Amino acid sequence: MVAIMEMNSPQETTLDFPEGGQEALARLVDANRERFLAMIRFRMDRRLATRIDAEDGLQEAYYEAVKRIDSYEPESCGTPFVWMRTMIFQTLIDLHRRHLGAKMRDVRLELGEHKMIAPQATSMCLAEKFFGKSPSPSGEVMARDMLDKARAAIEKMSNMDQEILAMRHFEELSNKECAEVLGIEAKAASIRYVRALTRLKDLLAGFSAFRLEGMA
Repeated sequence: MVAIMEMNSPQETTLDFPEGGQEALARLVDANRERFLAMIRFRMDRRLATRIDAEDGLQEAYYEAVKRIDSYEPESCGTPFVWMRTMIFQTLIDLHRRHLGAKMRDVRLELGEHKMIAPQATSMCLAEKFFGKSPSPSGEVMARDMLDKARAAIEKMSNMDQEILAMRHFEELSNKECAEVLGIEAKAASIRYVRALTRLKDLLAGFSAFRLEGMA
């Protein structure tokens, strides 16, 4: 079970970039390290998490970003933070393919200009965060059944609604950053978030292990 709480204000995401080159990129990653690690932990398949940790994933994404920094263009890539987030997602896709043989398409979801398909379905990521893993082997089958039912319920929501909840609460993005990722106005993102949260509460109201705290 997880309690959803409002996130603190994000770290500064507009830096001297890409003119500052690798040094500016390093500052960007350092300033947002915990948020980037939160993204990786949220999106990473449990099987992959037993082989590599989030720090390794972030380091590999950083090395890949260094190679591509000269091709960064604000008009097509978005803010430096969103661009680095895309680099992380691409790296996660590659890591899942390499370690798990997962067949994943390296294409964009129809959610916005910069949002990449996540290595693990957002509905499963959300279900696992809300209900977690059974602490005892005897409860594993029951826990898996609950996860499957929770995922099926969450999948009744639109992809965009799932993503905005995931980004706000488990990737720790601000409303403005969510809007940029989804390719919509900040006001529209705020309205969609409130509606998505209400929809989520309704869908999971029948699950005794589910609880939302700290939210209106």
